[in-house]
Amino acid sequence: MDIKPIEWKGDRLIVLDQRLLPHKFEYVECKTYMDVYLAIKEMKTRGAPVIGVTAGYGFYLGIKELKEEEIGDRYIEIKDKLLSARPTAVNLRWALERMERVLKENLGKQNIKEIIRNEAIKIEKEEEEKCIKISRFGEKLFDDGTTFLTHCNTGSLATLGPGTALGVIKFTKRSGKRVQVFYTETRPYLQGARLTGLELVKEGIPSTLITDSMAGWVMKLKKVDAVIVGADRIARNGDTANKIGTYTLSVLARENGIPFYIAAPFSSIDLSLESGDEIPIEERNPKEVTHIKDIQIAVDGTKVFNPAFDVTPHENITAIITEKGVVYPPFEENLLKLSKS
Repeated sequence: MDIKPIEWKGDRLIVLDQRLLPHKFEYVECKTYMDVYLAIKEMKTRGAPVIGVTAGYGFYLGIKELKEEEIGDRYIEIKDKLLSARPTAVNLRWALERMERVLKENLGKQNIKEIIRNEAIKIEKEEEEKCIKISRFGEKLFDDGTTFLTHCNTGSLATLGPGTALGVIKFTKRSGKRVQVFYTETRPYLQGARLTGLELVKEGIPSTLITDSMAGWVMKLKKVDAVIVGADRIARNGDTANKIGTYTLSVLARENGIPFYIAAPFSSIDLSLESGDEIPIEERNPKEVTHIKDIQIAVDGTKVFNPAFDVTPHENITAIITEKGVVYPPFEENLLKLSKS
């Protein structure tokens, strides 16, 4: 059964604190939009689709705090604060812009707060349905006996429903095909080791944990049939921002003749960007690299570069699996076509 990363209950958002996984299942109660902002910023919840849904609920909680006559003037403060939590994932902006659009259409109505809350609930349900469709489209691409390599966490903890890239792997297995998975630990936050490993064990999928630097050799030894990852933002030409280390995997896959797939909802595609050069890349606290939990592993004064994401060029991508179908090159032409369907 898939793990739920968030739950809307009694007009508050219950968030599974993923920083403590796999050792503790502890939940945080978000009653205000600032609680939601901190849950996203501090990575209590993470994964592009989930933070979009979470931000939708945060927007409602912010509006709920306002007097009705204040909403039109002050909603932008709430939107901008939530937007600043994680700048790379486009789902965050997409969800908040959708909430803003619904708010503007209904300003002055007595039940505006109820309308905003219902829109957040609707976004959550839609995102879950998208993941199921992505998983079904993706499963059809892979034969019995496929060995996958995946990076970071793209399962139910990062999305709603089965997941995106990991959802494809789960559905391939659920369809009766035999699968195996190599998954990277995903430094520095270890989402692969902590989260993907947990989901694979729960799903009963044979899997092997490797360090990020082992991936090239695993590919070289012909142990991998396909690499599949998620996405935080995809530009119009197919360039894809994803967890740091994804670009490296794409280069290694291309060198070794291994197909490289992206699985993501259409809400992760930013058609306003011509290429990945325009994607803002979040840089995080150096302590994530110099420490593991509270244990320091680097000498005092160590200089650190800690980008949370990198950009994989479209030339390295075999296909992008979305809820609308599988998109092949030329990506710009085909993504634009699919966006109109």
